[in-house]
Amino acid sequence: MKQVNQIEKNAKRVNKNLNSKLKGNPKELYDAAGHLIVHGGKRLRPYMVIKSCQLLGGKTSNAMYPASAVEMIHNFTLVHDDIMDNDEMRHGVPTVHKKFGLPIAILAGDVLFSKAYQLITKSELSPNATNQLISRLAKACVDVCEGQLLDIKMAESKKIPTEPEYITMIGKKTAALFDVSCAMGAICATNKDGDISNLSSFGRNLGIAFQITDDLIGVMGDSKITRKPVGNDLREGKKSLPILMAIKLAKGKDKKIILKVFGNSKATKKNLNEAVNVIRTLGIEKSVRNQAFRYAEKAQKSLSSYSGTFKKDLVTLLDFVVKRSV
Repeated sequence: MKQVNQIEKNAKRVNKNLNSKLKGNPKELYDAAGHLIVHGGKRLRPYMVIKSCQLLGGKTSNAMYPASAVEMIHNFTLVHDDIMDNDEMRHGVPTVHKKFGLPIAILAGDVLFSKAYQLITKSELSPNATNQLISRLAKACVDVCEGQLLDIKMAESKKIPTEPEYITMIGKKTAALFDVSCAMGAICATNKDGDISNLSSFGRNLGIAFQITDDLIGVMGDSKITRKPVGNDLREGKKSLPILMAIKLAKGKDKKIILKVFGNSKATKKNLNEAVNVIRTLGIEKSVRNQAFRYAEKAQKSLSSYSGTFKKDLVTLLDFVVKRSV
């Protein structure tokens, strides 16, 4: 509970900063840019920026603009992700392109992307630190784009990807922003390459553990909590680790039940529920959780040379991420 309260407290500070920077004319453009920010999000990435900075003895104020910049980039990816997937809902509200129309949604994403870099230049850090922040965030954005295309290609292909291929994809699409969040936080506090590398490794492995857990929730999660229809990832044909494991393990009639709804946009609710129930009986939750825990252990080892309250905060966040309930 303490961890949740800390994340929420941090989120309020970041939200205040974000809202003050996402104002302007035409008003509709900025309303669209801030739409998803206003309606949800735990702000895990900004939290990681700030905690990584604090861990290395940096000032919290130095990390605020970079933390907000990372959250803007995250929301930029969500806006464009929803357009590509033609999703209608996120955070329990209409997606940006559904509420404001496609042209404004594209522009809103572009505003978020541009404002992120503008914010970094406003931080009171040395020119060298500012350059590092911009360079790292730019590389992370490239990684996210590469990861997104890998995900699209996996979805289009009839081939079932291997687990290493899946890890490569989520390592870019999801973990890149976790990685850069911690690295940027470190840069706000120090110029020591070893410290920056350690925090970067922590973020990357946490990001992989996060996505593995998220994919498990996407298949077997309670729709009241996830705010997504039951079996949504199955219907979309998402080749996530839990689904790959389920297809590999299922035999005979069970396999047919899963494949009947996999990638079938017209799958009925009844058939989806049946497929999810089959997946539950296969016992893959433990195997998927174990994979997430393996990456969580790697993340924790990255912080082995540190101690104190802020290390505890990051390790507790790691625990929170991988033990989320389905």
